[in-house]
Formats: sequence, C-alpha cells, structure tokens
Amino acid sequence: MILLLGASGYVGRAFAAELHRRSCEFIPLTRSAMDYSSFNLLFDYLRRMRPAFLINAAGFTGSPTEEACEFTHEETLAANTLLPQTIARACLMTHVPWGHVSSGGIYSGAKIVENGRMRIERGLNRPEVRRWLAEHPETLFGFNEWDEPNFSFRCPPCGFYFGTKALAEEAVREIGPCYLWRPGLPFNERPEPRNFLWRLQQSTRLHDRLNSWSHVDDFARACLDLWERQAAPGIYNVANPDAMTTRQVVELVERILKPNGRFEFSTDPELPEPSDLQTPRPHCVLDVTKLRNAGIAMRPVEEALEESLRRWQRTKTTVELACQ
Repeated sequence: MILLLGASGYVGRAFAAELHRRSCEFIPLTRSAMDYSSFNLLFDYLRRMRPAFLINAAGFTGSPTEEACEFTHEETLAANTLLPQTIARACLMTHVPWGHVSSGGIYSGAKIVENGRMRIERGLNRPEVRRWLAEHPETLFGFNEWDEPNFSFRCPPCGFYFGTKALAEEAVREIGPCYLWRPGLPFNERPEPRNFLWRLQQSTRLHDRLNSWSHVDDFARACLDLWERQAAPGIYNVANPDAMTTRQVVELVERILKPNGRFEFSTDPELPEPSDLQTPRPHCVLDVTKLRNAGIAMRPVEEALEESLRRWQRTKTTVELACQ
C-alpha cells in the first residue's frame, strides 16, 4: 500500500491517476482525515499501517500564484519546510521509504561555457546572452542535482515560496534517505491555475523566458518508476528533455489553439515579470542526465506540449478569454 499526501492538489491528482492506472493500492490521506503535520499522529499512523512507500505532494503554493506566499509566510513555511521535516523524521523512525515533490524553481538561469570556462548566467533573457546561445547552443547546460540552489534564502533575491522549497531540501537531506523530485514548469491539458499553459494564456504581457518544463502526468510516472525500479534515493531533476522559451510555447498555442487576440511580450528584458508585487520569479534549465542514466526516459518537451494543447482543444473548456 502507498500513502499519498496532497492527493487533491494539481501534482497530487497526477500521482493518484497514475497509481490508479497501475492498479496500485493507495490511500489518499487528507488533512481533514488526519493532521499529518503532527509528528505523533503521523508516526503512529505509519507504524500501524506500514505503507510500502509514502509520496508527499502536499504543500502550500499560494492562490492564484506563488506570489500569494509573500503574504502568508507562516503557512507557507509550515507546509513547505516544516511538514517535509516531520515526514522525514517519521519515515526514518518507521523505516518507510518516501519521496517528496520539490521544485526546479530553486534555480535561476543556466550554465554557459564560454572561452573554455563554465559560468552561471541568471540573465538568460539579456540580448547578448540570447545572441551567444543562438550562435552556440551547444554551450548551454542545465543545473544538475549536485549544484547548490541559487534562488533561495541563502542566495537572494528569491520568492518566499521557492525559498521554503530550497530550505526543505536542505533539511530533509540531513535526516535520512528519500527521493527529492524536482519538476520544471508544470503543465498538462487541464485549464487550471497551477498549469503554466493556462497561466500563460491569462497573462496580459509576457517575458520571453527559457525554462525546463514538466508534463505533470509524465512527472508522476517517472517518479514512481524511480521507486519501482529501486533507483538510488536522492535528488532527481524530473523534467521533459529540452528547454523551451516562452515565445516557442506561445507559437504552439497560437498554431494549435488559435486564440482570439495576440500575446504581447515585454520589450525590456531587464524589467521584472508583470505582477502587482514584482516578486522575483525563477526561470531555469534543468539537466536530466541523472534521470536518464537511471533508465527513466521522458518524451521531449515539445512533443508533450503539443499533445497537451491538442487535447486541450478537444475539451469543453474554451480559451476565448486568452489575450483579451
């Protein structure tokens, strides 16, 4: 039996669907059924139920976006940092293997090789960087699992949400072995606020960012494959291979969904993302070599995006509001 925390969330629902597809017995434990943030309650539950695996997809993401976490520090810290610590301690003491959904957003930028030296470039949108990458795409490398987060409380500025996610990784690594799964920008065919395809279509002005992306169903499948194949616990970047820019994704949206109106992009790469709070937002490229070496293959991101948009087009949901 598998224990799934956060089953009602965007990523949690993807795990639940994949577990159903695999005919796996699982319990979608909710906070209303039991306050699993309490160590004593969780410890007793694990000791009594003895699950084969625990998945933590629970957390506080803010509503409608992570920017809301700037107003809810206590709740964000409790759900995104303290809860994983509690789970790590309880799982260690009951010998229950577990996995935690982290975030690729604890990084900003990518690594670039120039003149034989590798450097971290956070300003991937700067014109001179874009020109260099257009001429030398082979010099771009993503962050791997051994790179220290550079969008965190230890490396500001960062959004509070991502700071708590980086802090959680640091905390649980000191407690015991587990899987730490880092997704890129999450998406699929379902129009909802956590889906970056949906958020992109609701934006009035866009910045052309280069990012790694994760189809949430592919993400859940890959995470479970790691456990089922008994891959070594540790950190894994779980993203669809190949990064894509916002403009490239918009081109797919326009070609497949044909929304009314046009998407507008900011002409000043130094301006922050459009926002009431101007909270710093990450955009990064993740290296998925470790995942591939573990025998887990995810389809290329462009293929996953195209399928999501074509399935989106066949739903009853309309994108008529896009760009109005």
